[in-house]
Amino acid sequence: MASESPLRSYVSGDWHTPADAGTPVHDATTGEEIARVSTTGIDMAAALDYGRRVGGAALRELTFHQRGALLKALASHLREHRDELYTLSAKTGATLGDSKFDIDGGIGVLFTYSSKGRRELPNDTVYAEGAVEPLSKGGTFVGQHILSPMRGVAVQINAFNFPVWGPLEKFAPAFLAGMPSLVKPASQTAYLTHRLVELIVESGILPEGSLQLVCGSAGDLLDHVTAQDVVSFTGSASTASQLRAHPSIVRNAVRFNAEADSLNLSILGPDAAQGTPEFDLYIKQLVTEMTVKAGQKCTAIRRAFVPAELMDDVAAAASERLAKVTVGNPTSDGVRMGALASLEQREEVRRSLKSLMDVGTVVYGDPEQVDVVDADVERGAFISPVLLRVDDPERAEPHQVEAFGPVATLIPYTSTEQVIELAAKGEGSLVGSVVTGDAAFAREVVLGVAPWHGRLLVLDTDDAKESTGHGSPLPGLVHGGPGRAGGGEEMGGLNGVKHHMQRTAVQASPTVLTKVTGQWVPGAPRTEGTHPFRKSLAELRVGDTVVAGPRQVTREDIAHFAEFTGDTFYAHTDEEAAAANPLFGGIVAHGYLVVSFAAGLFVAPEPGPVLANYGLENLRFLTPVKAGDELTVTLTAKQIIPRENADYGEVRWDTDVTNADGESVAKYDVLTLVSKEQK
Repeated sequence: MASESPLRSYVSGDWHTPADAGTPVHDATTGEEIARVSTTGIDMAAALDYGRRVGGAALRELTFHQRGALLKALASHLREHRDELYTLSAKTGATLGDSKFDIDGGIGVLFTYSSKGRRELPNDTVYAEGAVEPLSKGGTFVGQHILSPMRGVAVQINAFNFPVWGPLEKFAPAFLAGMPSLVKPASQTAYLTHRLVELIVESGILPEGSLQLVCGSAGDLLDHVTAQDVVSFTGSASTASQLRAHPSIVRNAVRFNAEADSLNLSILGPDAAQGTPEFDLYIKQLVTEMTVKAGQKCTAIRRAFVPAELMDDVAAAASERLAKVTVGNPTSDGVRMGALASLEQREEVRRSLKSLMDVGTVVYGDPEQVDVVDADVERGAFISPVLLRVDDPERAEPHQVEAFGPVATLIPYTSTEQVIELAAKGEGSLVGSVVTGDAAFAREVVLGVAPWHGRLLVLDTDDAKESTGHGSPLPGLVHGGPGRAGGGEEMGGLNGVKHHMQRTAVQASPTVLTKVTGQWVPGAPRTEGTHPFRKSLAELRVGDTVVAGPRQVTREDIAHFAEFTGDTFYAHTDEEAAAANPLFGGIVAHGYLVVSFAAGLFVAPEPGPVLANYGLENLRFLTPVKAGDELTVTLTAKQIIPRENADYGEVRWDTDVTNADGESVAKYDVLTLVSKEQK
């Protein structure tokens, strides 16, 4: 990679090349200058304005499903370029395994959010959240929460350790929500994020303005954020505090999400003595977390809590395993741990280690010396894995000082209550793990430490083979944590999407609420006429209804259903016992008999646009049905969800089964697949 001119930034729809020389960035393994970064000449206010006007407007025209489809296309495109990204990633000091963790993990986030958008969100631009709230006795005044995209830019300031995963885990939920992103990577590894964005821009997949890149200093970027923007930061807790207090963020009440460094813990259960599977799992996980990405993970284990009587065993076993870790050029065969991201980062780790070594002893490693393979130990940012032990668990340093590298500290505990108290001394963590075969111990610890953690892994022999491990965030779950860990939540499934949207309570009539949300609300007009099962998706409209019945339920029907299905519960077969039950007062029909009769009433039997019934949701039996009761069913098209890449879509039908007195005996949603066009 040439370093004659700084990396370009992509802002306001074009690539910007700074006029000055910029700040040099070096290969973590060789020390060679490989790039320069500078944001000189970038109009940050104009970039944000461009994102709001151009990117935001384009994204808001797309539905959740359309955005999800673009994320899938982008993920597939990037997957074809993984080898190129792996090669460039090696310059950050990452081994191939480290690179896959970063690059494949980021691509996986895109795939996950694509799937969630198409499966869990409507094919619409607005998301109706939760149930309709009745606000009046007559039902003419109702309310519902809706979520709509913020009208700003998601400003994303990333850390150096995950130059691909970091940007993509922030970008994916923002994009799915309909909000454009402006990415500012950390300078040490900006060249990898730069190439990632080049690949994205070259693909032409995303709408213009939906992604911008700033390589170098943030400059006055935050001076221009507004109440409609969202700022997300990953990095140190001290920097997070400074950014959170930025005048523009405070003045405009800008949504600010921080994922900061934390002293993550792993607890070995008292049952997991040497020779047990859990002991081996603990040692393997500890060493893995120390050495993957050279320990430069915000989720890495820093505090390893061990029963006091097992400290020597754990220290010996971990040291034996660490001795097998080869450090050196990450592209060389057999190397398991590469370099830190920069020489500056190595010195920072050494400074932090001095504080820890003042209160503990080194069990394995030497922060000043390390043997390396195929590399110059003086030019590369290499450091040995270092395992310490502190025999006084009440010392403050292990709970306050983080060496952001291949470093962990063994800390003893003598009771469940004590280890829970010690966990709290970390003042908030992204993740913790408990390795035990004792489910009762796991429950007590999980409930005790949960208030201090964003995520907890319980590892045992049952889940070990399929577990993704202590340090692997998953896009379907929260990635973030309280207190020192930043207090924010990235990803987290739909929570990550909703973070980029405004929740608004809409109070209106059922008719208006139906129009706003695109979902039929009880009390809104219905349209009867042609049986809605005879209509294709193109013809069907929300509110289309069929009313069918009545059908009388006889004693013979109930007896036959009991015999035919084998459901001979006394309420359906024993008159005396049923009469003694205050809920029934006599023989009643099976709930599923009621549902079956309702289906028989509303189904159009001939072939037509309805391809299949694929389920019921929210089924409730409200009033007992007795022999002689007459049932009527009202079926109303509640929600229509066309699928983008299929010739059919989904229709949700509001179903209300009533008796002759108009009382609802059952309510539920019927789910069907319907052709887009008549066959």
